[in-house]
Amino acid sequence: MLLNVLKLYLNKELVLGVYIIYHTIAEQIIDSIITKKFTTKLPTEAQLMELYGVSRNTIRRAIGVVFQRGLLKRVQGSGYFINDITRDGKLVVNLSMGAGEPVRDQDTGFKSKVLSFREITVDEEFSKESKIPVGEKVYRIIRLRFLKEKIYCLETAHYLKSVVPYIPRDAAKKSLFKFIKEAYDLDITNSENYTSVTCLDETQAKNLEKKVGSQELTLTQYSYCRNNVLMNYTYTIYVYPNLNFYFTSTRNNES
Repeated sequence: MLLNVLKLYLNKELVLGVYIIYHTIAEQIIDSIITKKFTTKLPTEAQLMELYGVSRNTIRRAIGVVFQRGLLKRVQGSGYFINDITRDGKLVVNLSMGAGEPVRDQDTGFKSKVLSFREITVDEEFSKESKIPVGEKVYRIIRLRFLKEKIYCLETAHYLKSVVPYIPRDAAKKSLFKFIKEAYDLDITNSENYTSVTCLDETQAKNLEKKVGSQELTLTQYSYCRNNVLMNYTYTIYVYPNLNFYFTSTRNNES
């Protein structure tokens, strides 16, 4: 019995280790795409194996993650080509990335003003909206985000304390996903994204410096970490000028 438990534990640790390795490599490939180290086409699998010192299977898994995030297209017999998702310098939000962050040459310059930071207990009504179980404790963080001194969005985020036990208020002034990655080694592996139009109420309009009833594009996201565990529920109202949303889809031609 003890031997079986030990084998199960070791197998679980091995699977988790492999998961972390190929997701780490995927993030490094994404960074190389964003910073233009890789421009038109990915290096071959053999070249990537040599670059990162891992097996072909690990490289293929890493490429799969990058592909799912909309940054690659596969050409049979020629390899993986990089999708150019820029649009004449306009800001692009890549929905395939999961976190809903803009992807350009270098995404810096975001600033956040924390409007509200508190812990709440999920009730039945909010559970239906958020898919978070009744009774769960979450951090509700409302931020006004700026880019180049202009209002970018109003973000209302909810992080499950069962997944992310502690978030300091200061972390909300910067990238929350970066803090969670560094503090808990958690990445968003997949997300559900819904776009809609919101008629601003009085509070929203005041924060966004818009008129009450103004119709603005809204993105609702359910973000999951490994093992398909819900980590975050967020709805974001965007008002930045000339903002573009990008997602990619593929067709299976084998059937």
